[in-house]
Order: sequence, then C-alpha cells, then structure tokens
Amino acid sequence: MKVVALILAIRLLGVVAPTQRTEAPTIAQPATQSVRFATVDVRIDPSNHPLAAYQLEVTADSASVKLAGVEGGEHAAFREPPYYDAAALNQNRIVLAAFNTGSDLPAKDSRVARLHVQIAGDANPKFEVKLTVASASDGSAIPGATATASMSSSPPASTEGAVP
Repeated sequence: MKVVALILAIRLLGVVAPTQRTEAPTIAQPATQSVRFATVDVRIDPSNHPLAAYQLEVTADSASVKLAGVEGGEHAAFREPPYYDAAALNQNRIVLAAFNTGSDLPAKDSRVARLHVQIAGDANPKFEVKLTVASASDGSAIPGATATASMSSSPPASTEGAVP
C-alpha cells in the first residue's frame, strides 16, 4: 500500500510540476528619454518699498516638468527656503510664501526663491508667476510690486538604462 501511495504521489507531482523548462520571462527595458535639470529663479520687485512678506504661485505650461527642490533667495531676509504647499506639487504648480519681521528688508528687485526642476524630453517649458501678496512690515500691500520667473537650464542628459 505504501508503494502505491508513493507512485501516486510521484505521478501527481509530475502533473503539477512541469517536466519541461519554459523560457525565462523577458524583462521590459525602460524607455530612453533625455532628461535635463534646470533652475527657475523667482524674483520680486517691490518698487522701492521694503518687502516683508510675499505669497505667489508659479506654474509650468508643460506636464514634463517635475519639481526637484526649493531654495531660498539671495537677500538675507529671504535666504531660508520659503514655505510651500506640498499638495500643489503634482499639478505643475507650486505656491510659495515667506515673511521676515526684521528691519533689513529688500527694497529692490531680488531673487526670493530658486526652484530646481527636472524636465523630460525636449520640452521648453514656460513659467508663469502670479503674485498674490507683497506687503511691507506694517502689513500694508506694496503697490506696483511685480514677480517674474526665469529658467536657466543644463544640457540634456541621457537616461539610458535608468528606471523611469
């Protein structure tokens, strides 16, 4: 009886476990696409008024742009990276805000933030800035304040073999 059970078990294993080797599955190769990194300088001109606080929105006109980092500005009052809305990052836009209660405030055009972006493909994105708030240390709005964003890019780099 033990012999019959052993033979039956071996036959069942033959049915369950294939005796022929199958080909190994192929691994999909990632698509190769050029990628480049760029910086976007965000500037505010407070029209000769000391800038104490700002809020603005930067949008990209291309879905191939991904934010890689946020850096502070050039003036000591805004050297720390600004606050930003993390929920907006997946929508080709970012909302930035910063304030300074000190007395050394920029009154001339200066860079208040620098965005580090990754651009896929041959896109040449444009960035638009919407200045929501620019205020003086007393909380009053600064009349005539403007904001701009300009991109400087690095040459495209191949990502052959990289995981998308």
